[in-house]
Amino acid sequence: MGGTGQKAGIIGWPVSHSRSPLIHTHWMQKHGIKASYERCPIDPADDFRQALQAMAEQGYVGANVTIPHKETAFAAMDSCTQAAQKLGAVNTIVLRDGRLMGANTDGAGFIASLEAGAQNQNWRQQPALVLGAGGAARAILVALEQAGVSDIRLVNRTRARAEALAPLGGQAVSVGDWQAREALAQDCGLLVNTSSLGMQGAPPLEIGLERLAPGALVTDIVYTPLQTDLLARARAAGFIAVDGLGMLMHQAALSFDMWFGVRPEVDAALHALLVEDLA
Repeated sequence: MGGTGQKAGIIGWPVSHSRSPLIHTHWMQKHGIKASYERCPIDPADDFRQALQAMAEQGYVGANVTIPHKETAFAAMDSCTQAAQKLGAVNTIVLRDGRLMGANTDGAGFIASLEAGAQNQNWRQQPALVLGAGGAARAILVALEQAGVSDIRLVNRTRARAEALAPLGGQAVSVGDWQAREALAQDCGLLVNTSSLGMQGAPPLEIGLERLAPGALVTDIVYTPLQTDLLARARAAGFIAVDGLGMLMHQAALSFDMWFGVRPEVDAALHALLVEDLA
């Protein structure tokens, strides 16, 4: 259990929008852990490692990392988990005995969110279509390949970015043209939108869902809005829709366990808390 005065936090620039304090404070209260979770803005112009050492002196046991610092954090660590090494990016830092350990829980959090949302696990044996080639897509490609998906179809509006990412998923990943995205959805048991399309203020994601396998999982990693047009259409068509809060909550649970030695439950109460906050 966490001791009195311990701290954890979320590092980013900016970081005021983060829902992480709500999640971790909920778990601290639930498990009786005497600690706090703070927003920790770090200017990209500052010395990142020096900032972390100052946090350690202030009683921080660890931190989550969001944009634009995930690659900077990786370079500043004394050691990293295998997932972080493969991605070259860190989203969780553990501060212990004067050393900095980096992890990346994004991929594992994503898989956990699928497992929580799926009534069956057939998606592992079926093709997957991933839209987008940003930072989240990197972690998701690796996680899907490690989960046993042998046919991962990656498309991005700029094909070259998808081709640069594809080697992360090894032989499982093939790159297609954005214009062919509906054809590439044929027989897929999983459709993942990691692009910004469908977010508030962004253009809609235009893709027909008719070619997906029966009972397919459709997930959007954005959560503003929580019910994107893609998820609404998926639910209406009888597919299983998994909203973006799942990945956020499950990756946070893995971080919490690293800092405090407690694996918190991702439950309906926490989901409702986040939905209320988003509203």
